[in-house]
Amino acid sequence: MLAYDCDGFTIHRHLPKAVLFPQNTKEVSSIVKYCNEHDLPFLARGAGTGLSGGAIPLNNEVIISLVKMKRLLSVDYENRRAVVEPGFINLKLTNSISEKGYYYAPDPSSQYCCTIGGNVAENAGGAHCLKYGVTTNHILGLEVVLPNGDVIELGKQGIPDEPGYDLLGLLTGSEGTLGIVTKITRTGCAWAADHWRRRRNRHLGQVRRAWRDRHHYHL
Repeated sequence: MLAYDCDGFTIHRHLPKAVLFPQNTKEVSSIVKYCNEHDLPFLARGAGTGLSGGAIPLNNEVIISLVKMKRLLSVDYENRRAVVEPGFINLKLTNSISEKGYYYAPDPSSQYCCTIGGNVAENAGGAHCLKYGVTTNHILGLEVVLPNGDVIELGKQGIPDEPGYDLLGLLTGSEGTLGIVTKITRTGCAWAADHWRRRRNRHLGQVRRAWRDRHHYHL
């Protein structure tokens, strides 16, 4: 329990009432319904690397740890999107798709251990955000467990701009106060561009050097 008394913000520490480790959306929903029916405060937690104190159980909450929901569910290279569970590590997404020449742009400094679900909760950024935007700019869809335990899906079939309010934008960065994200559909429209641009530039550089060497030789 001591390992869960704080997140990356270590100034404040409070012990949780309990720590639970669901492995799928149904289990998350069941836990939330039980807590709701019995007036038990709860909060979701990813890797605990955040610095905002959002995962600190200040009121002796039940912690719902999502680290066991860590699968890469699908990758659609043609449409440049991936579906992951919230416990999937940020850097592992890039490692999983890099052999195809892709990478995932939002790269917080803790990307080697922070989770995609935590990135959504905090709307995480990183060095690449100056060019590609933060997490909210890469969200196509979310599966969310609401505070009463109901499960909803936003951005069905990877279409984020449905008529009405921007609920995806509202949930991203809400630090779990509006619901617990259990599935994320991410876009990667810029994943391949820089890779192939760098390859092209390297190739052009090699061609130019070869041409200069040959031209110099004939002179």
